Amino acid sequence: MKAPRLPVAALALALLGTLAVPSGAAAAQVPGRAATTQTAPAGSAACDTDPATPKRQFRAMWIASVVNIDWPSKASWTDPDRIAAQQAEYRGWLDLAQRLHHNAVVVQVRPTADAFWPSPYEPWSEYLTGVRGQDPGWDPLAFLVSEAHKRNLEFHAWFNPYRISMPDGAGADIDKLAPGHPVREHPDWAVAYPVDAPGSRLYYNPGIPAVRDFVQTAIMDAVQRYDLDGVHFDDYFYPYPAAGQDFPDDATFARYGGDFTDRADWRRHNIDLLVQEMNQRIKAAKPWVKFGISPFGIWRNASADPLGSDTAGTQSYDANYADTRRWVKQEWIDYIVPQVYWNIGLAVADYAKLVPWWADVVHGTRVQLYIGQADYKIGDPAQPAAWQDPAEMSRHLAFNQDHPDVQGNIHFSAVQVRANKLGATDIYAAEHYARPALVPAMTHLPAKPLLFPLVTGASRQSDGVRLRWRPLLDGVGPLGRATSYAVYRFDGAQLPTACGYADAAHLVATVRADGTGEQSHLDGTAQPGRTYTYAVTALDRLANESAPSPPRPVR
Repeated sequence: MKAPRLPVAALALALLGTLAVPSGAAAAQVPGRAATTQTAPAGSAACDTDPATPKRQFRAMWIASVVNIDWPSKASWTDPDRIAAQQAEYRGWLDLAQRLHHNAVVVQVRPTADAFWPSPYEPWSEYLTGVRGQDPGWDPLAFLVSEAHKRNLEFHAWFNPYRISMPDGAGADIDKLAPGHPVREHPDWAVAYPVDAPGSRLYYNPGIPAVRDFVQTAIMDAVQRYDLDGVHFDDYFYPYPAAGQDFPDDATFARYGGDFTDRADWRRHNIDLLVQEMNQRIKAAKPWVKFGISPFGIWRNASADPLGSDTAGTQSYDANYADTRRWVKQEWIDYIVPQVYWNIGLAVADYAKLVPWWADVVHGTRVQLYIGQADYKIGDPAQPAAWQDPAEMSRHLAFNQDHPDVQGNIHFSAVQVRANKLGATDIYAAEHYARPALVPAMTHLPAKPLLFPLVTGASRQSDGVRLRWRPLLDGVGPLGRATSYAVYRFDGAQLPTACGYADAAHLVATVRADGTGEQSHLDGTAQPGRTYTYAVTALDRLANESAPSPPRPVR
């Protein structure tokens, strides 16, 4: 007589008792299992990990659309199939990200109070077609997100909050904005800066409450309609000051300044409200969507504030009215990416002094720290001699390894990463991005239990080992199901220990869940004639990881 088949959930729980747990959160994710009954979590003090192969590290490049820096590389395409050409170009950036073992892209989708999607609030971006407000004939944002997710890359949508125009576009002329632009209806919302000077452009006035609400609403349209992993702001809040000119908001301060006597404090308050309210609105709509900001790399110099860094450069606190340190301490954001765009040893702003300062700022908070890297300076003869050394960027990443609070890097920008000047991209990729990595988990955001997957097949082929698996249970809702999988490979046929999952030494791939049930991966790096043992874990959309599947040997 056949033994009765256990329900899948019961089978899963029965198997759990024999398995190591790859992450500290995993024990808490298993229904009915107390964390104290699990084996030591990988990455704990008991495991000897290699900092050169971190299991979790945010890796991305900025893909800028403003003035067609990265993508689309040009607005007016002569190719008769413009859409296909732009799509192919974007896929090329994702291919590059995959080759470099990146796990996210940060793509600018609202560069100048416009949109890369059919927004009911703002016009189509001129950087898609060369014409302000012209419908490109497709939905770029839907495509951008979908293609990134196919490659299991997180998609962080990059929005510039207040910039309305660029000097080589509409400049300071409202009449040159797209037909139907909100500023045509509300010209009082816009400020031209610098005033009556070359390079002037339009900005939304941050001091007007209706403007702040409108900017948030325009951004939330994308959050609510698309499967974004993150909302990303850059360093432009109040514009960088022009020599001899203050931002012209006398009337705004008189009307909305309230009890503030110091205009600088009022301006910082306006930006604080933008950040705080933006985070609240994102989390109210989709609690799993991350909110991050990449500010100028210096908050304040120690000469101006004892809490500041040992630097002597422009201060975002005073220049942009961005109190970035406060945003971290108040935990209004999920991650911060200071643009530490200076070399190690630079007197005015030393990378080796700024990174520890930022690490100290985030320490003890729930805010993750990634460092913005200046790939655009590599090999530039106008830059200090350090940037003529192809190993400078690799030294930056090595320096970060000594500071555990640094959890990743974003490189500016895609064209510079691809240019590989001085061979620097090859160097830092080989020395620091040689293995895949999972994005850092954000355990303060909502999560639901994940069961491990079950490997259903592993067989040798002429081109490697084909591994197949399926989830034990299909979750319900965006937090309860596997979004991706991590594939681990161990030499020989011995059962892997918990510490075998502690770093990326055995991580061979991450695979996006395709929703079809059974998944597969071809390990093309498997060598003929060698015995391996494979295991697969499930990850939710916030990269919380399940326990590993029962291991599967392949001879």
